[in-house]
Amino acid sequence: MPRFAANLSFLFTERPFLERFAAARAAGFAAVEFHFPYEHERAALAEVVLTSGLDVVLFNLPAGDWAAGERGIACHPRRIAEFQDGVGLAIDYARLLGCARLNCLAGIAPDGVSRDKAHETLVENLRFAAAVTARAGIRLLLEPLNTRDTPGFFVATSRAALDVIDAVGSDNLRLQYDIFHAQVMEGDLARTLQDHLAQVGHIQLADNPGRHEPGTGEINFPFLLRHIDRIGYEGWVGCEYKPSGRTEDSFGWLGVWR
Repeated sequence: MPRFAANLSFLFTERPFLERFAAARAAGFAAVEFHFPYEHERAALAEVVLTSGLDVVLFNLPAGDWAAGERGIACHPRRIAEFQDGVGLAIDYARLLGCARLNCLAGIAPDGVSRDKAHETLVENLRFAAAVTARAGIRLLLEPLNTRDTPGFFVATSRAALDVIDAVGSDNLRLQYDIFHAQVMEGDLARTLQDHLAQVGHIQLADNPGRHEPGTGEINFPFLLRHIDRIGYEGWVGCEYKPSGRTEDSFGWLGVWR
């Protein structure tokens, strides 16, 4: 049966971030994920995680200036030192929070840099990050983002991400498969997951259009979640969706899985 993690960057946003952990536990979740922990004081965050009893299963490497529209820096040749420092910071937080997965966002293709150079930079940065995270006992992931919502994003499809993963050549790098982004860019969800299950390190979900909870859009989630279970996926499924109303009112679809 699929195991679901609440994404605290999307869910329970009616509350301050540190109060969302208790809300997730009260809603029946055993695990959480989120975009970034870095703005929060480490001891306070660790205490909240400990007292909640929740597993932290995923967060992202530092991704540049998010508020200014940056979505990762891993493909930026002039920011390699910043990327490497960010990997170290992420590992520190992951160890503190007991998190075994870190996700890398490649970033928006930088102006004035050829695609070949950006690709080379991304591959080398991921080789570095995969080696360092492996030594720390942490799995590294690479996530494609759709270019409708993030124009110019450098890795936008499952195939593109898998090609990068092949070029990196590390056993510690896997695909983060976000069902919403994949539906926007390519569809063919069930077959892609089945064909590449061994390379999938984490799954996230939201319906399309709107990026709301399952059942609000075009994706047949009852079929797809049964399929994920049937093909033997044993990891977490992150609920990274925007509730169409109050967060607690968006969990009706979860009833059959609990």
